[in-house]
Amino acid sequence: MDMFDKINEMYDRKREIELGGGDARIEKQHEKGKLTARERIELLLDEGTFVEINPFITHRTTDFGMDKQVGPGDGVVTGFGKVNGRNVYLFAQDFTVFGGALGEMHAKKIAAVMDLAAKNGTPFIGINDSGGARIQEGVLSLDGYGHIFYRNAIYSGVIPQISVIMGPCAGGAVYSPAITDFILMVDKTSQMFITGPKVIETVTGEKISSEDLGGSKVHNSISGNAHFRAPSEEESIEQIRKLLSYLPQSNKEKAPKYPKPEGDDYRPDIIDCVPIEPTKSYDVRKVVEQVVDEGSFMEVQPEFAKNIVVGFARIAGESVGLVCNQPKALAGGLDIDSSDKASRFIRTCDAFNIPIITFEDVSGFFPGVKQEHGGIIRHGAKILYAYSEATVPKITVILRKAYGGAYVALNSKSIGADLVFSWPNAEIAVMGAAGAANIIFAGDIAKSEDPEATRAAKIEEYKEKFANPYVAASRGMVDDVIDPRETRIKLIQGLDMLSGKEESRPAKKHGNIPL
Repeated sequence: MDMFDKINEMYDRKREIELGGGDARIEKQHEKGKLTARERIELLLDEGTFVEINPFITHRTTDFGMDKQVGPGDGVVTGFGKVNGRNVYLFAQDFTVFGGALGEMHAKKIAAVMDLAAKNGTPFIGINDSGGARIQEGVLSLDGYGHIFYRNAIYSGVIPQISVIMGPCAGGAVYSPAITDFILMVDKTSQMFITGPKVIETVTGEKISSEDLGGSKVHNSISGNAHFRAPSEEESIEQIRKLLSYLPQSNKEKAPKYPKPEGDDYRPDIIDCVPIEPTKSYDVRKVVEQVVDEGSFMEVQPEFAKNIVVGFARIAGESVGLVCNQPKALAGGLDIDSSDKASRFIRTCDAFNIPIITFEDVSGFFPGVKQEHGGIIRHGAKILYAYSEATVPKITVILRKAYGGAYVALNSKSIGADLVFSWPNAEIAVMGAAGAANIIFAGDIAKSEDPEATRAAKIEEYKEKFANPYVAASRGMVDDVIDPRETRIKLIQGLDMLSGKEESRPAKKHGNIPL
């Protein structure tokens, strides 16, 4: 046997590995509306850039007849490549081999590529499609999960970690995606749950389908565990490619800068987006569209906690994170879920050097026994903590209402905002004018011959004296009262001014956010 025979043998072995579980199982995967691990990688990465790592690794279990079972690649494909010309590391579980079940060597492959991603300061993407722990390997499988969870945790905030669920992800397996920065799901074919429908029925008697228990809609709209969903795997992969364009390679870099779009930054139509009456509803996304580079807004968790809108965009080509009250839902008030959603997004932006812009129109924290007993104090405090801890450029624009503790929580000057701008119609106060007047002038109203007329007059008096941006501006709590049509211009100027910002915090192991 000469060298050419050895080389041919190598290629034959590689072709066998690339076939995974074989044609029949690949066909079965396609029948479910799912792509194979390698097809997914091919779609995600720039053409011809994938470099596979550890293709020859396989299991070493001999129990339960496993010594007679061949598992090419041990049910997972790992390696690196490029997305839009930028390096990424990844794994894709192969459901055609052992149902993608995780065993000792399967986990070793994933851990190895995670370590490479961290050493090289490169985003890491996990494509999950697995039947869970490989039961035949027992505790070795559980130990493998532990090695992955540990790396998810210690590399959190170091490199962007993205998980896409493209099949089942159950039991302990769900905790790896849960630690990562973003989770994407696909309609009808992806599910996440700790215990499946059969176990739940056995223990509690409740009957539920896999889709209703842990499908993409559930996790994107009810639990808030996921950040994006798509109707197909192809569209989900396109979401990953788009998401990466807003993120830096690691916490040591800034996000890539794009060219500033041509055209006037003065936006006359923005005035029509926000009704001047404080109780009228509107969609804050229309304000966002007027301010950011056209077509650049990518909303995160759009179906969950709709009273807060968060997402990435570009302003003059620079990647920014947006946190916006949404008067269209719950009058834009803050509740438990919206507090969690905003806090997590703020911390993600801060971890990866992305400036945070806050569009504020808030009536307060949402009242109610359910909210109080559910821990709104603890959850609301997360927003205060997240903004206070963040050292990236932080700019707030008060669009209309800024009442009470919610005003303080939403990136006020007192908790570290670099710049606070206010529109001239804004009301910055402890509470709304009507409520304040009823308390402050209760005696005058009660004694009046015409209480309603007196109440109306006192409300106007309160508005004139307190519920306007000029009182706050006179004390330095608002940096400038601006023409709404110049909002984009002011933000471009502010981001430019803050581009070299450096700010430190007291030395400590880590803070203790109120979880």
